[in-house]
Amino acid sequence: MICIGLMSGTSLDGVDAALLETNGETITRFGPGGETAFAPHERAVLKAAVDAALDWRFEGSEPDIFKQAEDVLTQTHARAVEAVAEHAGLTLAEIDLVGFHGQTVIHIPPQPGRPGRTCQLGDGAALAQRLGIPVAYDFRTADMDAGGQGAPLAPIYHAVLAHGSGLERPLGVLNIGGVANLTLIRSDGTLDAFDTGPGNGLIDAWVEERTGQTMDRDGALAAEGRVHEAGLADLLAHPHFALEGPKSLDRWDFSLDAARNLTVEDGAATLSQFTAEAIGQGLQACLEPPERLIVCGGGRKNADLLRRISEVTGMSVCSAEAVGWRGDLIEAEAFAVLAARTLRGLPLSFPGTTGIAQPLTGGRIARP
Repeated sequence: MICIGLMSGTSLDGVDAALLETNGETITRFGPGGETAFAPHERAVLKAAVDAALDWRFEGSEPDIFKQAEDVLTQTHARAVEAVAEHAGLTLAEIDLVGFHGQTVIHIPPQPGRPGRTCQLGDGAALAQRLGIPVAYDFRTADMDAGGQGAPLAPIYHAVLAHGSGLERPLGVLNIGGVANLTLIRSDGTLDAFDTGPGNGLIDAWVEERTGQTMDRDGALAAEGRVHEAGLADLLAHPHFALEGPKSLDRWDFSLDAARNLTVEDGAATLSQFTAEAIGQGLQACLEPPERLIVCGGGRKNADLLRRISEVTGMSVCSAEAVGWRGDLIEAEAFAVLAARTLRGLPLSFPGTTGIAQPLTGGRIARP
């Protein structure tokens, strides 16, 4: 099938789209991809939806802003599909399927005796009607209904990608988005995965609050700062780190309080070190630690952060591009593969990735 996968991350910068020819198990062609940026007014609507979701927390009726946000998501994701199809020289009628993750606005992992809840805004039916193409969406609900974490979902794609690239196992694939998550592909091919802790989310929030910029580009601020050890210790005392995997997080599960009285540079250094130390702790818990980490997501572009991760873990750390992968498109590619797997009824999540009892399919298909 010719599938276009879509991903809008918690950074709210835009929609990544990637075209693959795949059956959900192998990839026969990597087509074009790209990013469709959110306009300032679109980002403002989505940020308002995130803020409303954090106040809502599944109590009472959904915030009114959700409908406006879904309209924004339909239009922006449709534009992203159209741009990639045009780049590939294809009409929309030649696209078999779209994988639409939607926009995560809140994620509450399960607790003992209490199932988790997650909300990805996005109207799959509206997008299917707008494009005239079947759309796979709502990838997390089935897993959470079965008692799983609902995240991460990319590990099966990491395994497909690693197998197609002929990479040695065990192998670690580290995605650093708003939250950082680790996929461990064991020697026998089985998968372990979990959210290690914050990725770029805290660093981005800190820099935006203090400077108005949306990120610490290349880790330049953190490289100039000093780690506040007491603040770092407070951050690492979060109960998430005492849990065994599989485990998941919301970007907003951690606060900036430990950095409040620091300079911009020292705060950036402390929060960057927190991300690295959390990744290190996660790797220590792995039963079969990998010898190297392949890093994807926006965090792979932060040279200071990669240096810290390498120092903390003692592992070889390289960006996705070093093994021939398209680092900016991996999550979008993942949802192209997950869409194909949804259509074919193949598993999306596994006991070692989300904590469910047995491999489980998921997602829904909306047809135009």
